[in-house]
Amino acid sequence: MRGPTAGWLLFATAAVVATASDLLSKSWIFERLGMPGDQPAIVLIPGMLALRTNLNEGALFGMGQGLGLVFAGISFVALTGIGIMVSRICRPGTCTKPSQTDLWSLAALGLITGGILGNLYDRLGLPGLSWHAPPDRFGEPVRAVRDWIHFALEGVIDWPIFNLADSYLVVGAGILVIVSLIQPRHECSDTSETTPSP
Repeated sequence: MRGPTAGWLLFATAAVVATASDLLSKSWIFERLGMPGDQPAIVLIPGMLALRTNLNEGALFGMGQGLGLVFAGISFVALTGIGIMVSRICRPGTCTKPSQTDLWSLAALGLITGGILGNLYDRLGLPGLSWHAPPDRFGEPVRAVRDWIHFALEGVIDWPIFNLADSYLVVGAGILVIVSLIQPRHECSDTSETTPSP
């Protein structure tokens, strides 16, 4: 499979895998530990890495608490922008094979899309959770991102609890930055099939 179809397939595969792994991991840990505070954390590396449930009404790594609906709106705008970017990379043309830069960019955009969709699912309240605390919010629908990975080094850093979606967003953005610094995107990498002009 070559050309635009291959590019869209790569993007879609990365997005689906990222979204599915994020949502499945959240469901598993919340089924295992329940709502925040219900069960003690699962310690993987003492003093460094633990699994604990947390609900984040803000953005990436806990920033912007209480602005969940605003970030949900931004997510829809971002998804539209990503769709336009992928369409430009995968537009029909004379190329028969995407360049390496194109492939990395499409994979990164797929990871970012998966991260956005995973957290957007939570912000829209689709998991069906209800607040168990504080008392004045008891029973209200939860429209917050489910986080569960806690990294900390005592006396050095206590990183905000995060999830796989957050990781995909950071990794995807990092790949795009690296790709833009290493080399500009070429229109076509299949130079062997390009006939030079006289």
